[in-house]
Amino acid sequence: MEAPPYLVPHSQEDIRILYEDDHLLLVRKPDLLLSIPGRHPLNKDCLVTRLQVDYPSASIVHRLDLDTSGIMVIPLDKPTHAHISRQFQRREVEKSYHALVFGRVERDEGEIDLPIARDWANRPRQKICQAHGKSALTRYRVLERFEDRTRLLLSPVTGRSHQLRIHLRELGHPILGCDMYAHAEALGMAPRLMLHATTLGFEHPANGEWLEGECPPDF
Repeated sequence: MEAPPYLVPHSQEDIRILYEDDHLLLVRKPDLLLSIPGRHPLNKDCLVTRLQVDYPSASIVHRLDLDTSGIMVIPLDKPTHAHISRQFQRREVEKSYHALVFGRVERDEGEIDLPIARDWANRPRQKICQAHGKSALTRYRVLERFEDRTRLLLSPVTGRSHQLRIHLRELGHPILGCDMYAHAEALGMAPRLMLHATTLGFEHPANGEWLEGECPPDF
């Protein structure tokens, strides 16, 4: 018997417009909102369909996971979409995230360089795989230490699916509230995934100037 489809909880939180011009938007995506429509008809509510009510030409050039909140860029025309897409492909876009992770991270900063592959037996999970995984690099820096958790600034050099979640698990400090890679104690320490896209910087396609948006976390 086929498993019933997963129905996404409908986020009641509004999308916040952080920046707007004739070519693009910078927005804050709430957690529990898909970036693009899901496959099931009841999972059509998402960031792009909501934005297209007021911005019919809005399109998606990158994504954040359902459970991740934070800043995204939304192109409003095809040339802008193509230009920003190339920047993502060339790894020219600069991104940073805030995360609350389990335990006290002792090193002030470091790198996690572990290849990631699909875990086909446990989809949609990913796994570390030295033989067949794609290269994945995450840089981290401690912002604040607490008794049972640490606030980190994360800078992913690559953009593999679930990269930050699985890398931090491998570091021994899973992200609080992560229902895929955290152990039970870390999962129970937060009401949501404590991962937020904080900054996004790239070359503006229209004028060639560097544009950087910031969206501080609310946790």
